[in-house]
Amino acid sequence: MTVLVAPATRQKAAWLTITACCLAQFMVVLDISIVNIALPHIRQALAMPGSSQQWIINAYTIVFAGFLLLGGRVADLYGRRRFFLIGMTLFTVASLACGLAWSGAWIIAARAAQGLGAALLAPATLSLLTSRFTDPHERRRALGAWSTTAAGGAAIGVLSGGIITDLLDWRWVFFVNVPIGAAVVLLALTGIREAPAPATRPALDLWGAATVTLGLAAIVYGLVSDGPREWGALLLGAVLVVAFVVIEVRVVRHPLVPFSVFRSRPLTAANGVGIAINAVLIGTYFFLTLYLQGPGGYSPLQAGFAFLPIGLATFTGSLTSTRLVRRIGVRPSILLGTAIGTAGLLWLAAALDMHVAYGAHLLGPLILFGLGTGSALVPLTLAATHGVPPHQAGLASGLINTSRQMGGAIGLAVMTAVAAHASRHTAVAGYQVAFLVAAAFLFGGLLCGAAIGRAGPPRG
Repeated sequence: MTVLVAPATRQKAAWLTITACCLAQFMVVLDISIVNIALPHIRQALAMPGSSQQWIINAYTIVFAGFLLLGGRVADLYGRRRFFLIGMTLFTVASLACGLAWSGAWIIAARAAQGLGAALLAPATLSLLTSRFTDPHERRRALGAWSTTAAGGAAIGVLSGGIITDLLDWRWVFFVNVPIGAAVVLLALTGIREAPAPATRPALDLWGAATVTLGLAAIVYGLVSDGPREWGALLLGAVLVVAFVVIEVRVVRHPLVPFSVFRSRPLTAANGVGIAINAVLIGTYFFLTLYLQGPGGYSPLQAGFAFLPIGLATFTGSLTSTRLVRRIGVRPSILLGTAIGTAGLLWLAAALDMHVAYGAHLLGPLILFGLGTGSALVPLTLAATHGVPPHQAGLASGLINTSRQMGGAIGLAVMTAVAAHASRHTAVAGYQVAFLVAAAFLFGGLLCGAAIGRAGPPRG
């Protein structure tokens, strides 16, 4: 007997799926940007060395990046809804542990646990959407909502981080995740449906996940270290990355990353753009936070409001990019967005000084940067998931999320290392050079966007 589902019921289920996935992605992005404003206060409260505060960010992004592909794989094989719920629960519990931290080691370990939860959660959100919405028009709208929510998380995160840190305490930037996470779990339990998981499941590539995660961590550690430890860590990271490639190509029957997937030019180029954009976003937010609350003399609340234009511009760019893609296509939209963002970063580096007027020197470049990066997010996601068969939806979503988080970790490490050397001359020189490096990263993203070619996703 065939069971007919009323259109209104199907529409309600679709919107519940979109809402749960968007809220989950909002939390994942929010937890990077909201912590940035609180970094100086966390470092002081937990008596952490100045050089170690970036690990509050990198402990999250490295574990996130290293286990995203495994997260996408297990979601495809064992149920996207199931691992959506597991990831959200782990993320919420780890957020509580972060808020209760009493030492630097504790908060870094809890942030790593958050990253693992996010690695299970993020690919499930995107693969739930791409498998649920197969019509090009509906998929574009769903991915537009997902990308716009992510951009909104960055905007709201920096502002709410400033408000919470200034008026309450830094611990509440983590505690705020607890009620939101509980609400999303309830929403997913009642609103998300999916097809049964495959009856036969290949073995999971745990060795691949371990080597790529440890290799990335070693490379980032080497980039931010000095002396013998620097070269030793970089060498170890390179060996582990090579081991990962050998494991994927030669050892396991069911690799974490089937390298044949990179035969898709749009997917490969889009992942390059994703690396560049997140390297720039994470690094720029980090250094702008330190500049505003350091040489700028801003309080956390003032810094949060100073970030508001860039967040709103990113949100606006992402919101309007769906219409832009429909008019000019995916590849031109990525090129336009990365070009505008690069121009904003170059302007920011040129305008920076020890004493600058926010409205005259910072507002313009921050808005330009936000509009550019925001407008590239939707076409980036469309290019990365175009033409991927349903059974590899989790793999494609895991790849693009992995690329972005890898870019964030490596970009922040490179900017930190370069800025540390430049700051030996003057304090502001370190910030200027950091933003120039960010501009170089984003220009690299523009070149990757050009490589997508004209045979990318249709305008729809």
